[in-house]
Amino acid sequence: MNPDKIALVKSSWQLVLPIQDTAAQLFYGRLFELDPSLRALFKGDMAEQGRKLMAIINTAVNSLDNLGPILGAVEDMGRRHVAYGVTEAHYDTVGSALIWTLGKGLGEQFTPAVQAAWLETYTTLASAMKRAAYASA
Repeated sequence: MNPDKIALVKSSWQLVLPIQDTAAQLFYGRLFELDPSLRALFKGDMAEQGRKLMAIINTAVNSLDNLGPILGAVEDMGRRHVAYGVTEAHYDTVGSALIWTLGKGLGEQFTPAVQAAWLETYTTLASAMKRAAYASA
C-alpha cells in the first residue's frame, strides 16, 4: 500500500474509534444479514466478539506502515478460522460487511478514495489469511 492510502485508512479509523461498539454491532448485523448461516459460527458474547474485532482492526491499521511483524499472527488467524468453519467465500462476505459498516459509520467522510484504501487494506490482510489457511488444500 502506498503512503497516501495508509494515511487515509489511519485517519478514517480515528473517526471510527469513538463509535467502535456501534460499528461492531453494525458489522455483525450486516454480516448476518448478508449470510445468516454465519451466525452459527459465533458461540460467545457478541459484544466481546465485537471488542475483539475492533482490537484486531486497530492493530492492523496501526501496523500498515510495516505489516511484517504482524503477518505471522494474521496467517495464524487464517489457519484458526478454518477450524471454526470459515470458507474462502466467507471472506468476501466479511469484506462487504466491513466496507458497508465503514460507509455507515463515516458517512460523507467515506469518500471513494477512503473506500478504495480500505478495500486494498482488507484485500491485503484477507489474502494473507487465505493463503495460510488454504495453502495445504
